[in-house]
Amino acid sequence: MIKLKLQKFSVFSASKKGIGELKSEIIRKAIHFLIAFSPLMAAVNRQFTLFFLMAGVCCYTLMEYLRLSGTKVPVISSITRMASRPGDAGSFIMGPVTLGLGAFLALFLFPPQTAAIAIYALAFGDGFASLVGKFSGNWRPAILCGKSVEGSIACFTAVFISAYAVSNSVRISAIAAFTAMVVEAMPLDDYDNLAVPVTVGLIVQLALFQ
Repeated sequence: MIKLKLQKFSVFSASKKGIGELKSEIIRKAIHFLIAFSPLMAAVNRQFTLFFLMAGVCCYTLMEYLRLSGTKVPVISSITRMASRPGDAGSFIMGPVTLGLGAFLALFLFPPQTAAIAIYALAFGDGFASLVGKFSGNWRPAILCGKSVEGSIACFTAVFISAYAVSNSVRISAIAAFTAMVVEAMPLDDYDNLAVPVTVGLIVQLALFQ
């Protein structure tokens, strides 16, 4: 009887942990997807969008330091706590910083069309790759450094669709999707938020001149 109760408790705990991980991952990727609005904002006012992104990064950085020092910031501290991974406890959470900087660099370095493709690769490619890989990724060959084939396919598909919506070019979309898939598969942690948009933007811009 005691063993049975322990087994039920173990299953319940595992289920509760899985739900918690799903919730935090969805919150993280919802924030990820929101960065897709930056090309639309830049189409209205590019300078304001650049300022808004940098101001957001600076404000978040300040609030993270306040949180780590024990000062609770209304709403922000709660969202950060809910979105944090198990290994993030007590440490500065870099994801939102690299996310904002990645979008900023794409808008600053590239013309509007290329910047939009690069930012959508960051928002949708990396976002869907993480969600699909975490909860449906079963095939993880060594070459992908712990990432899953399912996640890589999701990344390629999402970037191809979003790039085609911007460029109306199968060639450019395929180049952007393949580049994003390769970079996203690298073990860069939160720094893929910088690597994906910059690399995709650079490769796409070079491809446009061929």
